[in-house]
Amino acid sequence: MTPAYFSEIALLPALRLLPARMDTPAARAMCLAIALQESRLTQRRQIGGLARSFFQCEQGGAVHGVLTHPQSKPYIRTVLADLDYDPDAQENACWIAIEHNDILAAAFARLLLWTLPDKLPRRDEPAVGWAQYVAAWRPGKPRRDTWDVFYAEAWRT
Repeated sequence: MTPAYFSEIALLPALRLLPARMDTPAARAMCLAIALQESRLTQRRQIGGLARSFFQCEQGGAVHGVLTHPQSKPYIRTVLADLDYDPDAQENACWIAIEHNDILAAAFARLLLWTLPDKLPRRDEPAVGWAQYVAAWRPGKPRRDTWDVFYAEAWRT
């Protein structure tokens, strides 16, 4: 899937379900860069692992964090209800759903970034973007060498 198509069918609809202040160029770019970094927008399920969605979210990691963090919990409950899921859905149900519901997965990704204390990085700050990605996703095998290319592509998109 191309970043432009993913943005059109998943990211933008997800952002429309969230407060307008969460839809910024930096938020769009970070979400796309993370999806590219995590899955190249080709794998909805981690090869040899448990993560799901193009964002490769883990049940006890990103899914748990977004469902329980005071900054994100009220928003994800609204998104779940808007997408006809139980707003009290448990981690396992959400984790299963994000594998094939790209809008829900993008909402989880944006809300995970929302829990970070710092402002999202600008176009010319790929190193800041990398630091925020690592802080939020806590990748097991981070690959810094691919980030700048994906970050630049996300900003172009």
